[in-house]
Amino acid sequence: MEPFSRFSAVAVPIDIANCDTDQIIPARFLRRSKDDPDYAKFLLHDLRFRSDGSETDFVFNQASYRNGRILVCDVNWGCGSSREAAVNALTANRIRAVIAPAFGDIHYSNCVKNGVLPVRLLSTECEQIRAQLHQSPGASIDIDLEDQIVSGPDGARYVFEIDQMDKLRLIKGLDDISLTLEHQSAIEAYERNYRKNNRWIF
Repeated sequence: MEPFSRFSAVAVPIDIANCDTDQIIPARFLRRSKDDPDYAKFLLHDLRFRSDGSETDFVFNQASYRNGRILVCDVNWGCGSSREAAVNALTANRIRAVIAPAFGDIHYSNCVKNGVLPVRLLSTECEQIRAQLHQSPGASIDIDLEDQIVSGPDGARYVFEIDQMDKLRLIKGLDDISLTLEHQSAIEAYERNYRKNNRWIF
């Protein structure tokens, strides 16, 4: 998992309240491997593509936003089912952060576990940033996870809160397995001691 400390990138405004995980990645794609070369297309697929495969005028398809790696969303992003594929669709598009007033709880956790920084800002702050992004397509946002500050396109700074364990995992790039391996020496010492004191089992 790629560590996250400070990141600047083009940001994409997503003006959809209660955007659930079925919109983020429709259920018909859930059996597809995340290694599928078309996986990136599954993100917000039914908003981005017509039934014949042609592109709509959805913001993600606009030239100024095609290289966007930060999403600025409306309230309750990622509600609905717990599908981890929703985050896989984000990472397939190299999305490193999602900013929203609120997230579905499981989706928030899945983001952290897969190296995507979920940032909670006030609804009014998200609205301000999205308005600026619409006014200046292709504008960038800077996120400093160490200091927990988002800098908008106009330079305005927004402070956000994050659980300190989630922050540590993202800064160090630790998934669940890597987090466990941080304690490998202690685990091995316990196993040696357990075998020594319980020889009758082995």
